Amino acid sequence: MTKPYDIPKALLWEAFKCVKANGGAAGVDRESIEQFESRLGDNLYKLWNRLCSGSYFPPPVTGVPIPKKSGGVRVLGVPTVADRVAQTAVKRLLEPRIDPMFHPNSHGYRPGRSAHDAIALARRRSWDYDWVVEFDIKGLFDPIDHALLMRALKKHCQT
Repeated sequence: MTKPYDIPKALLWEAFKCVKANGGAAGVDRESIEQFESRLGDNLYKLWNRLCSGSYFPPPVTGVPIPKKSGGVRVLGVPTVADRVAQTAVKRLLEPRIDPMFHPNSHGYRPGRSAHDAIALARRRSWDYDWVVEFDIKGLFDPIDHALLMRALKKHCQT
């Protein structure tokens, strides 16, 4: 029986190496990177099997409050190690297909672009304008329409 999604096993190994290099705290399951790595073969196989079969569902994230400069807190969601591996693998599959569609002025979370690039672009443009707007949109990424997101992925990621 073939699986509905063709995900190379090696991709999960590469994703784990990336997650390990980035470090990070344990998620809701309290499993550290070292604990995950102690059963790496089994963990990656189970994750690969779930991803390929379409039966992977991410566990909840652990909410960690981070103080904001302006006062108040922003809650950062910390996924489990397995979920970070899954997210990294999917990112590596989708990014080459989707990134070319982004606007050239978009710099966030894109390969080969950084906050420094965005600042340099803003600096070049500052010669044309004498004003700056800074804002923090509360909950900007909270209300993502997942049905719309899935339609866009299906449209742009046909194999």
